Order: sequence, then structure tokens, then C-alpha cells
Amino acid sequence: MRARRGRNNGEGDSGSTWMTTYSDLVTLLMCFFVLLFSFSEIDARKFQAIIRSFQGSMGILDGGKTIDQDQFINQAMESNKLFREQDEAQSMERLYQQLDEYIKNNNLEATVVLAMEERGLLIRFNDQVLFDSGKAQIKLEAERILDDIGAILNQNQKFIRVEGHTDNVPIHTVFYPSNWELSTARAVNVVKFFIEKAGITPGRLSAAGYSEYHPIADNYTSENRQKNRRVDVVILKASYAMAEPYY
Repeated sequence: MRARRGRNNGEGDSGSTWMTTYSDLVTLLMCFFVLLFSFSEIDARKFQAIIRSFQGSMGILDGGKTIDQDQFINQAMESNKLFREQDEAQSMERLYQQLDEYIKNNNLEATVVLAMEERGLLIRFNDQVLFDSGKAQIKLEAERILDDIGAILNQNQKFIRVEGHTDNVPIHTVFYPSNWELSTARAVNVVKFFIEKAGITPGRLSAAGYSEYHPIADNYTSENRQKNRRVDVVILKASYAMAEPYY
């Protein structure tokens, strides 16, 4: 009789231990998922949906509805994407403010333009700031400007695209048989300066020459042709950087 009572007591203790372990496991799982969501921005309705999923699926709390695994993952991914986009927008805005302050402090408003575009932050240089007419060698007085701007750009790790543009006036020289060679050489020389003088990592940079085929004004007047002769430096958003063919 004594042995039988001992076996019965042992079975009761085993059942109690199993329930305690299960409860601890469920509690830890709940804390884990709540912690994951604390790292992203979620609204009250999503948080309540998570709590209801535990109520309905874990068997610990009464009532409630469940959210399936795919919905849970999609909500987490959407929240994470939104956080990255907001972080990138803030980073671009800080960079814009730094560059705008530099341009104003150095009285460059007439020749260097800033603009926030869909693909990123644009720094547009009138060609006369950087080059003599028909040439691609960076002027000595322009090196300080590019060096200062390069130092600002080097404070982050965003990808940078340098684009050369010309007007539609043909050029025929030994070095530049057409505007294609001139626009490309200007973009490449700016890239090389950023690498060799400003210390920007080469993998962040790319160069392109567009000749006369991406004008921002018609070429009917000398003033408009001057607008088209330019070098654009674009600090790319992550989505556009990843779309580049060399990535």
C-alpha cells in the first residue's frame, strides 16, 4: 500500500512539472515576439492583433482571434521597410542641410544647385564652375569646392552617380571628337577626383556621359545651352543604388 501511494504521488508530481514547463515556454515565446516587434514601429491595432493571436492559439488565454504566420511576417517586413525609408529620408535631409549651408557660405547659389529628386539628392554644377569651355580638366579653383563637397559626402556610405551633360553644339577636337567623349570625360574626372583627393571609396562611385541627349532646357538660346552644360552628382537612394547594373 505504501508503494502504491508513492507511485501515485510521483505521477502527480510529473504532471505538475509538465504544466509548469509548458507555461514557462509559452510565456517566453510571447516575450520573444513582443520583443521583436518592439524594434519596429507598429500601431496599437497590430499590437492588439498579436495579443489576440496568443489568446486564440496558445490555449492559455480565453477567446480572441489568430493571425497566420504569413500575415505576421508581412506586417513585420512592412514595418521594417517603413523604418528604413524614414531613416533614409532623415539622412538625406541632414545631407541636404549640410550641402545647402556650404553652398550659401561660399556664395555658390548661382552655379551650384541642390534638389531632392525621386532617385536621391542632386547636386548640379554649371560646367563653368568646374571646367573651361570644351575641356574636361578640372580647374584649379574648382578643386577646393569638390574637395569640400567630397568631405561632406564621405560622412556616409551612400552610392554616388556622376553624370556629364553638354549642349547640342558639336565639338570636333583631337581629344573629344564629339560631345559623347567630352561629357563622359568630365564625369570620369570628377569621379577620379573624389577617389584620389576626397578619399571616397571607389565602389560607391559610378560615371556616365549623356552628351546632349538629356537637356533640362531647350537649346535655342545661349542661356539655355549654358544650363544644359552641366555635371550632376546624384547621391542615390538605396532602391536606386541596388538597381544599378554594376551592383
